[in-house]
Amino acid sequence: MKGSALNELLATVVSWTLRIAMVLAGLVFFVSLMVVAAIAAMLWAVRLLWAKVTGKPVVPFAFKMNPASGWTTVYRSTARWSANKGARAAESAASPSGMRASVIDVTDVEPREIRSQH
Repeated sequence: MKGSALNELLATVVSWTLRIAMVLAGLVFFVSLMVVAAIAAMLWAVRLLWAKVTGKPVVPFAFKMNPASGWTTVYRSTARWSANKGARAAESAASPSGMRASVIDVTDVEPREIRSQH
């Protein structure tokens, strides 16, 4: 029974060592984030102070973004990702109207009355 007690002791020591290591890793990560935030705040304060000393207006940091340009970029790039674009181009060039053959062969369907199922 001595081996069992030794195994439990070793398992407990390893478990606590891993827990302490993980807590320390979390603390290091948290402190590094706080240091980055403090540096950013100091840079912001120096920028404001410099603007005040020179008498220039403080321009806020802003990202200029046009949603329409992103949409047109994605919309125009679909030709690159479309499958069989060469086959479709040849098919549309072969038909006199410029439409695909499957679109030309569409037939109209006559609607019928819906019967009740009572």
